[in-house]
Amino acid sequence: MGPLVARFARAGQRLRQADRARPWVLDTAVVVLVLLMFCLPDLLHHGGAVDGDADDRHRFRFAFTQLPLAAVLALQAGLVLPLLWRRRRPLAAFGAIAAVFVLQWSLDAVLRADVALFVALYSLALHGQLRRLPWACAVMAAGMVLVAVRVSPAVSVWDALFFLLSTATAALAVGLMVRTRRAQLAGLRERAARLETERDQRIRLATATERARVAREMHDIVGHNLSVIITLADAGAYATDTAPERGKEALQLIGDTGRTALGELRRVLGVLREASDGVRRAPELSPQPGLADIETLCDGVRTAGLEIVYRTVGEVDALDRGMQLTVYRIVQEALTNTLKHAGAGTQVNLTVVVGDERLVIRIRDNGPAGPAGPRNEEGHGLVGMRERAALYGGTVSAGPAADGGWAVQAVLDLTPQGGTR
Repeated sequence: MGPLVARFARAGQRLRQADRARPWVLDTAVVVLVLLMFCLPDLLHHGGAVDGDADDRHRFRFAFTQLPLAAVLALQAGLVLPLLWRRRRPLAAFGAIAAVFVLQWSLDAVLRADVALFVALYSLALHGQLRRLPWACAVMAAGMVLVAVRVSPAVSVWDALFFLLSTATAALAVGLMVRTRRAQLAGLRERAARLETERDQRIRLATATERARVAREMHDIVGHNLSVIITLADAGAYATDTAPERGKEALQLIGDTGRTALGELRRVLGVLREASDGVRRAPELSPQPGLADIETLCDGVRTAGLEIVYRTVGEVDALDRGMQLTVYRIVQEALTNTLKHAGAGTQVNLTVVVGDERLVIRIRDNGPAGPAGPRNEEGHGLVGMRERAALYGGTVSAGPAADGGWAVQAVLDLTPQGGTR
């Protein structure tokens, strides 16, 4: 039973596709079918091909007028041909057929082609405007009353009305049912398309967010460590002639810094790497740096020549890992900028204050803030710090200090969001 249903479903789908490509084919097929099934028997009957016609009419006491063949052909054409535009102009097709229908019964003639009126009502319910449907139903009911009165010599008026109105109601109900079903399917298709679009948008947004996050991580890792390596290399080259042991120490520090940077790069790139079989595996990652690693960061920068005084205020260990990573990266970027623009020998005061509702990071140095240190330019570093702070509803400000040097201050919001910390 299943394969048979599937075969019919595929056939119906192919039929709908063909109908969308050439709608006139189905309209013509309906007209031809009505002509063969309902018009041709009347023509054969009119020519006397059916025996016993007079006996049947006498038995049922039908006193119908025998119209000329030309009149029969004209009425049949008026009833059937409007079906050609039953889907494009359903109301006009129904009106034309109803007019011919009333004319035919006014002439006291009966034709099997009257079934076209029910087809037109079905098409109007399926394709027409629903606000026009009550008027069509009223016209249909009036036509059925006319038929019931005309056949009253043979059939009870109420029996005829019951049969005719039941047939009209069935045609109307089937049309409305198919219309409702098509509307539901169209709604489902539209919803599926909308969900697919939303899914693609979420994927693109997630991809852009991930690329921005990775770009920030790469900038923080590469920018900081390269700044330290360059400073150590310059110091080692200067000390090679005067103090070879200091040059050797600088080279060792360069190697340690390079290995640290390489490890962090592998950790970040491991998130993006996929296995050769196409299955993404979770990389074995070391923990992201936090507040406990700031002291190690300061030690590395001190070897490059900065004099850093670092202190914390409040319960720094109570912060979540995401907040600690944000603080670490902001401090890392600020110290990198100080090393890059102020140079070795600069004194830096670094303070992290954790309060009840906010966290404040202050980095202040005594280096140059003028042309020798153009740190007020909007580079990727300052933009990255502001983006990280914005994740926690915070702000970052940077500029020359009042008594000389350069100051960076970041304020992060510690209040719970959405009821969770």
